[in-house]
Amino acid sequence: MDIESNKKNAIAFYKMAYEGNPEKAVELYVGNEYIQHNPDVEDGKKGFIEYFTRMHNDYKDKSIRFLRSVAEKDLVALHTYQKWPNAEEFVTMDFFRFDSAGKIIEHWDSIQKIPKTFKHNNTMV
Repeated sequence: MDIESNKKNAIAFYKMAYEGNPEKAVELYVGNEYIQHNPDVEDGKKGFIEYFTRMHNDYKDKSIRFLRSVAEKDLVALHTYQKWPNAEEFVTMDFFRFDSAGKIIEHWDSIQKIPKTFKHNNTMV
């Protein structure tokens, strides 16, 4: 396992799909199978491509910033900041599992809308 390559590839995969080219992202970075755990996205490569194509078409003015990447063995975690239309802001944690060839084969995520007020002075980014 090349942990640093996996981190770079997870970011490149997510960025490419998010910015409107999920088919190319799957072609370059996904292994023979793709197991999806997000309940809003169908399992498999086709479900991933359909979801990100729809998101790009419906929300062209969204943006993503990668804040952190952490890797251990065959897993990579990405912490992102996303800004969507209507000034909605989110933070996400995405987890990717890689096969022995360095291809993504599984995904989990959690997304949280950034609230307008906090009970402390910390940020979510």
